[in-house]
Amino acid sequence: MVDVKLFSGTNSQYLAEKIADFYGERLGDLQINRFKDGEMQTVITESVRGAYVFFIQSTIAPSDNLMELLLLIDSAKRASAGYITAVIPYFGYARQDRKDKPRVPISAKLIANLLEAAGADRIVTMDLHADQIQGFFDIPVDHLKGEAIFMPYLAQQKLDDVIFASPDVGGVKRARSFSKYFQKDLVICDKVRKEANKVEAMTVIGEVKDADVILIDDLVDTAGTLCKAAQAIMDKGAKSVRALCTHPVLSGNAYENIEKSVLTELIVTDTIPLKQKSKKIRVLSCAKLFAKAIRNTHEFKSISALFVDK
Repeated sequence: MVDVKLFSGTNSQYLAEKIADFYGERLGDLQINRFKDGEMQTVITESVRGAYVFFIQSTIAPSDNLMELLLLIDSAKRASAGYITAVIPYFGYARQDRKDKPRVPISAKLIANLLEAAGADRIVTMDLHADQIQGFFDIPVDHLKGEAIFMPYLAQQKLDDVIFASPDVGGVKRARSFSKYFQKDLVICDKVRKEANKVEAMTVIGEVKDADVILIDDLVDTAGTLCKAAQAIMDKGAKSVRALCTHPVLSGNAYENIEKSVLTELIVTDTIPLKQKSKKIRVLSCAKLFAKAIRNTHEFKSISALFVDK
């Protein structure tokens, strides 16, 4: 069988090491050199000729992480790698997936073009902001689901009066997946802007009285919307509110917002490293899921076998 080579970008080393451990292979050797002006040069210091090469790197801020991934892919391509897969646990720029106003880019499509131009043959990622981003690529995309990590965890908690909630209308499909699996009710938080750049109002559509409510979202950035949704739910008589968000972007005043909020717990994965610790944030690792996806890709097995059976 063709050799498998796993490599990590700089900012995803913490996750890549866990993935490699679950897979049973060491991480490959490479160097990231920088010129005095900050320009990067990637050097793969072992042979990858004919090998199945997997580069693990979330394209989180700053944009150097994306550039590093592109350069690594190009390095492997020019070193005659047999097949190159970009493993991108968090796919940055995914929120810019359409033109919602004049004269703005569709950044997610541009990133897809760059990855293909660099030489990627396949993409493995998890919980894209919008499923249709897969269509931006002309190469295979394996779109893993965070629910494969969250659902088993929730099943172990044995919560009784659970209701699932979406913090906005756009996330209803994601939340409905959980409500169907656990055969529980679903409520929606409708976000309304009173004025441009002013405080948003939240309307909870559905009954939550005396329930343990779980908000479902793909990512949490400043946590503003999430915390306001949690408060609106508690104001309608819920017993508790916790949230599940795959990608902990957590920028700006996010940690402060979460600590001051009525949220009992925020459960995330390690697609992005936490900038600081919080008693309210619990991290579940996605390393085992990605290790299985890499093995199934290499052995030509089903990726859908990794999804939760509903």
